Amino acid sequence: MDIRKLQRIVVSALEDIKGRDIEVLNTRKLTPMFDRVVIASADSTRQVKALARNVQEKAKEAGAEVLGTEGEDSGEWVLVDLGAIVVHVMQPTVRSFYNLEELWQGSSKAEADRVAA
Repeated sequence: MDIRKLQRIVVSALEDIKGRDIEVLNTRKLTPMFDRVVIASADSTRQVKALARNVQEKAKEAGAEVLGTEGEDSGEWVLVDLGAIVVHVMQPTVRSFYNLEELWQGSSKAEADRVAA
């Protein structure tokens, strides 16, 4: 599946359940493991789980493969691995603590590497 199409599906699935502060980072030049990191915030463990579940369902409906998920038990941070895209759904305190945006920027030209959500 085209990466841009999958990215649109992921962002739309997050927006459907009111995911907040959605960031899409282009990691193609930083790692060969995946092309995009999508990060979104949710206000409760219930919403974190619902967002991650919706991403999985919408991706599967579109024909994408969900390679795995992590963190569904706690619901503070759920990772959804879609191969070319890795989705992180987090509560704001967890997101602030781990600051994945800074980790994956990789250089001072990070703003240029951000992809429009």
